[in-house]
Amino acid sequence: MNWILWLIVGFVLLDAVIEGVLSWLNTSYMGRPIPDVLAGIYDEEKYRKQQNYMRDNKRLARISSAVTLVLTLAVLIAGGLGWLDGATARAAANAGLQLVLFFAVVIVVTTVLDLPFDYYDTFVIEERYGFNKSTRTTFWLDALKSLVVTLVISGALLWVLEWLYECLGANFWLVASAVIVGVMVFFALFYSNVIVPLFNKQRPLEEGELREAIEQTASRANFSLKNIYVIDGSKRSSHANAYFTGFGAKKRIVLYDTLIEQLTTDEIVAVLCHEMGHYRHHDTLKLLAAQVVKVVLMLFVFSLLAGSRELSEALGGDRVSFALSLSAFGLLFSPIDLILDPLENHFSRRYEYRADSFAASLGYSEALISGLKKLSANSLVNLTPHPLVVRMTYSHPTLEQRVRALSA
Repeated sequence: MNWILWLIVGFVLLDAVIEGVLSWLNTSYMGRPIPDVLAGIYDEEKYRKQQNYMRDNKRLARISSAVTLVLTLAVLIAGGLGWLDGATARAAANAGLQLVLFFAVVIVVTTVLDLPFDYYDTFVIEERYGFNKSTRTTFWLDALKSLVVTLVISGALLWVLEWLYECLGANFWLVASAVIVGVMVFFALFYSNVIVPLFNKQRPLEEGELREAIEQTASRANFSLKNIYVIDGSKRSSHANAYFTGFGAKKRIVLYDTLIEQLTTDEIVAVLCHEMGHYRHHDTLKLLAAQVVKVVLMLFVFSLLAGSRELSEALGGDRVSFALSLSAFGLLFSPIDLILDPLENHFSRRYEYRADSFAASLGYSEALISGLKKLSANSLVNLTPHPLVVRMTYSHPTLEQRVRALSA
């Protein structure tokens, strides 16, 4: 055991402590009076149901986090990753294949360990509160497809990274950054066309009152919008959502069928005006640019450490290993995420306010307020989160904050 391992263990514990403190703070705010601007969202019975839903989810999250923490520390201290690196090196014909095998095992094991918690969440908690619409067949097929997609995409990227490192040495980060940014842009453009159809059916929104209202509002806002799709979210859950994907000619608005069921036409249009606001202010591109900067920075710093024997030895290796160096670096970078994530969430919340303001400028302030209230009530959203939890982890303002801003 060397000082780098102790540093990694310290960072893992620090992350667990922060997560635990934030969870405790949120729990301490349970049962507080609902803000006046949100009065009427929950009656006494439904508020009690929401509190129980939140309590059940927190209990499951605590157990899951505790199991993950114990297993992670055990693997790190026992040198489990070093053993895996040696085993995959003996099984693989070359360094690229060894890297892919190493992380394939890590991904499969992590997925298998998460499955019991996901299953309990879906078929016990979500079922208990009337949200789950998924069958067990769908659940297992989703898990298998998600695993295959993750293995294929991550495997291809990891093989390319290792090949570039073999060819270019420490300068590999320059080309690797271009490759990863290209992949990020590709999925920003084609995620809805390539990945979503593996799990859900999408169909163009049919002609009628809703499509006419959306197109008229888009025209009034000088917003070119032709690709409006409905996704069968009700196949898995009664939770409702809508999202914007792509940009330029590839931009597409996707409505969950549950959203159409739960909201009026004006409320749906208001939600889409919010999404149009994101596009009008280039929020998607700004967040993508922030992720690009983060990826480039990480690759540059990693390029300085990739050949470090100390990083590999910290995880139990007996040689310089690209796989172990990458794993150790990911764990060492976690404190940076503790700083960057709240900063990213801060800007994300600002973008949400601005998108709400865009919807209000088109005359949909009241419709957006009523729509947000309905969606929150139907999903049993926590209306009184702790302020520090909001600052640290919320990518959206709270419902109270959004309603107050829209009312103003």
